[in-house]
Amino acid sequence: MRRPALFQPITVGGLELPNRIVIAPMCQYSANDGCMTDWHLIHLGQLALSGAALLTIEATAVVPEGRITWADVGLWDDATEAAMATVVESIRRWLPMKIAIQLAHAGRKASTARPWEGGQQLSPSHSHGWQTEAPSALPFSDGETAPTALDRSALARVRDAFAAAARRSARLGLDAVQLHGAHGYLLHQFLSPLSNYRNDEYGGSLENRMRFPLEVFDAVRAAFPAERPVTMRLSGTDWVEGGWDVEQSIAFVQALEARGCAAVHVSSGGLDPRQQILVGPSYQVPLARDIKQATAMPVIAVGLISDYEQAEAIVGTGEADMIALARTMLYDPRWPWHAAAHLGATVKAPDQYLRSQPHRFKNLFGGE
Repeated sequence: MRRPALFQPITVGGLELPNRIVIAPMCQYSANDGCMTDWHLIHLGQLALSGAALLTIEATAVVPEGRITWADVGLWDDATEAAMATVVESIRRWLPMKIAIQLAHAGRKASTARPWEGGQQLSPSHSHGWQTEAPSALPFSDGETAPTALDRSALARVRDAFAAAARRSARLGLDAVQLHGAHGYLLHQFLSPLSNYRNDEYGGSLENRMRFPLEVFDAVRAAFPAERPVTMRLSGTDWVEGGWDVEQSIAFVQALEARGCAAVHVSSGGLDPRQQILVGPSYQVPLARDIKQATAMPVIAVGLISDYEQAEAIVGTGEADMIALARTMLYDPRWPWHAAAHLGATVKAPDQYLRSQPHRFKNLFGGE
């Protein structure tokens, strides 16, 4: 019997993965001064039991002012690296799960309260706030504090911080790096004409707007071991007329591919409050499909994917090479087990849990 497409192996930039299921990065807003806590060990540890192919650590700020909230994880100094090492080493002691990290800078969307505390922007004078920075001095929403436009020295500082975080990621033994170029954060802010009003070589034309994100990619690719993949997450569209769109995304993806990018993870939106999104199951998959037709890199689809047959169809029909799950995994941390059982596939489970295999799924945890 042919193995379901969702459970066929794939190689991404030299990284061999046993199936096509990625756990997407999900912010937890539970760090202390950028340092991971016991919560991250609990959270990531349970997801590492899932049988997915790849676990992605949440958006990790490369500088303190790049955090979305004051409680975000960072990787900018020895203390944040040591805290993350404790979590990663504990997981690796028991589980063979491949682990990636998403490196990020929130730009003008930084300095906010945690979501369950309202999520509003905090002013620089607030005890948990700071002055944000961005391509241009344009706030995300009316009434917010305008960011400081990054000058040339600041651009170099941010680029070098991404590279330094990539070197720390390598020391931690992480298997891959993903750059966050989506959801209205800094790299996306450079890409979109709705947030980038610069009149130097980093603004205006598509080539210019892509320049800084590509410089960051090049710096990270040079800093991370060549045998380990560097990937990019991007928003395929801003969902706003005159903004970033799938045609520009294709040009960006092709430029990334030429520089050695190993895969692209296609999301959407997050840059402009005026966005109009018709949300429904697989609503972002057409963006991934369009981009997949223009690149040889593996393309990862995400967005309201929760049904087993839905996920199998996305991969099986070639709309995307892999699928990423976020809130679905929070709701059901054993989703890959259940998908494998439903589709007649096998999945890896920890030895300690092998006896949980239901009798009606005799080969779920091994065998062909």
